[in-house]
Amino acid sequence: MSTPYPFTAIVGMDDLRLGLLLNAVSPAVGGVLVRGEKGTAKSTAVRALSALLPEVSVVAGCRFSCDPAAPDPACPDGPHEAGGGVARAARMVELPVGASEDRLVGALDIERALAEGVKAFEPGLLADAHRGILYVDEVNLLHDHLVDLLLDAAAMGASYVEREGVSVRHAARFLLVGTMNPEEGELRPQLLDRFGLTVEVAASREPDQRVEVVRRRLAYDDHPAVFAARWADDEAALRSRIVAARALLPDVRLGDGALRQIAATCAAFEVDGMRADIVMARTATALAAWAGRADVLAEDVRQAALLALPHRRRRNPFDAPGLDEDKLDDTLEEFGDGEDDPDPDGPGGGGRPPQDGPDAPPQDDAGQGDPGQGNAGQSDTAAPPQEAEGGEPQRAGGGEQQAAGAAEPFRTKMLSVPGLGEGAAGRRSRARTEHGRTTGARRPRGALTKLHLAATVQAAAPHQRARGRSGRGLVVRRDDLRQATREGREGNLVLFVVDASGSMAARQRMSAVKGAVLSLLLDAYQRRDKVGLITFRGKDAEVALPPTSSVEAAAARLETLPTGGRTPLAAGLLRAHDVLRVERLRDPSRRPLLIVVTDGRATGGVDPVALAARAARLHAAEGTAAIVVDCESGPVRLGLAGTLARDLGGTAVTLDELRADSIAGLVRDVQGSRRAA
Repeated sequence: MSTPYPFTAIVGMDDLRLGLLLNAVSPAVGGVLVRGEKGTAKSTAVRALSALLPEVSVVAGCRFSCDPAAPDPACPDGPHEAGGGVARAARMVELPVGASEDRLVGALDIERALAEGVKAFEPGLLADAHRGILYVDEVNLLHDHLVDLLLDAAAMGASYVEREGVSVRHAARFLLVGTMNPEEGELRPQLLDRFGLTVEVAASREPDQRVEVVRRRLAYDDHPAVFAARWADDEAALRSRIVAARALLPDVRLGDGALRQIAATCAAFEVDGMRADIVMARTATALAAWAGRADVLAEDVRQAALLALPHRRRRNPFDAPGLDEDKLDDTLEEFGDGEDDPDPDGPGGGGRPPQDGPDAPPQDDAGQGDPGQGNAGQSDTAAPPQEAEGGEPQRAGGGEQQAAGAAEPFRTKMLSVPGLGEGAAGRRSRARTEHGRTTGARRPRGALTKLHLAATVQAAAPHQRARGRSGRGLVVRRDDLRQATREGREGNLVLFVVDASGSMAARQRMSAVKGAVLSLLLDAYQRRDKVGLITFRGKDAEVALPPTSSVEAAAARLETLPTGGRTPLAAGLLRAHDVLRVERLRDPSRRPLLIVVTDGRATGGVDPVALAARAARLHAAEGTAAIVVDCESGPVRLGLAGTLARDLGGTAVTLDELRADSIAGLVRDVQGSRRAA
């Protein structure tokens, strides 16, 4: 809409608003990642912030928004003379999830560069966002190579585009804001660390507050301009406070005592690297400026820790972000005795007192609000009672209790889909991609993105005499250009079909099985796969988790997996067949990998073994790559899992062989199995 929703009209969401405002005061904080369920005003708050930012002065006609007071000497549109300029509103640029690399960083016209010697550059979204806001909705769904480019530009304050020896650099300093729904998959820990702050948001459970949210939203939708005018004074007051805090920021004093508390806090929570310390220092300084103070206090350090550390404590994808506030308070108290006293005659003396008047909205004060969102403890959920093979519930005892847990995850062998795919970028199976090693060349279909220089020269060379070449130059025309074809890795849909019948639980094997599946889930997370989970027990099979990018959700469902009853193996395979059929329609380019975790037994119904074999051959007929994880144990083994693997057209591995460091079966994989067949 042309009239944005007023920032001051947002109900609640104290941490979200504070995190955004701190970045508006000090972009050096490094941006903010907003995590929360759908429908919690994440996007509304980000778009509303752009209207609060002060106007920026830019060089007239410069596509890169150079500051006329200090123009970028390397600006592609330069050189510019200092002085003058025109004022315009700060931009909010939105990066779509499906954007290409050229759309993000800009594109060099390789054709003109080779044929005419002209370095023509079309700016991308990074240039548009310079000195404004770059907003990425659903940042966790953005391709990894785009996230890398985005965060590198945010860290360096510049964007570099290099193609076949032609290089362009331009300034790219912006407030980076990303929003995501954790249910759709997490960001990698190393990418989480690149965001300065993170906030967790959730819809209020207070009826009165929810009523007020609906009332304001309906009023805004009916008459946006009238609603915005009602909040104009509050918006102007908040805008003035941002300007005042920016002016005060260079004079804020970060004493040795506060620095010691910051260092001690980061050490106590065992965060990796030094980025957390630096971000905490910048955040605490911005908090002091926002409160109108010229000295950083312990309360600023505490609030900075709650904003800057939770997402940096995730060691693996199954760790929930959060911070132990009791431990935080103990650390600050222990290392707070040596805090410097504010010196009124020193560099920070004479700072303005906190703004407590009507121009300072109380809900935005650095010391207020509920800073611990997302840190609530999780109650333990008791697993449902297990059932014996015949369907009778087993009594909870030592063996069943052990089976309900999960063994520690381990590093698994590489399992891949054979052939060459064209799916989403990932790290599992071979695929044709935009990034990777060059394997050949072809004529470009559409715009040229990756030039194959040798093939282009080879195509142009036979025509030089006919084109009247003079001197030592090479005449290259459009028809000579060749696009490089590259081979990299893709992510797959890994569909787990887990046997939860009594034959698995009776021998207390579920702990090892859950540990193995957790290991495979961790591997799927690292290789950028989608995952799904089907379980079968009793009389039927169920989709415990539809295909998703959230391996955390799959791990949670696995933890509370009920066991017991008969083994409807055919039902599990048929349900998997239905799920894969739907997923092929939704995303034809993402190839599936079926992982069946079972001992191979089939019970219940008429001729269950033959039914399971026919269901398995359905997958084989469609060319679905399959792995059977053989969970059979004991001195006498029937080898039923191996028979099932042959019917699936795949291969079988035991739990021991699944480990990457196992000597047995090191050369086994899906591709080898198909070649042998």
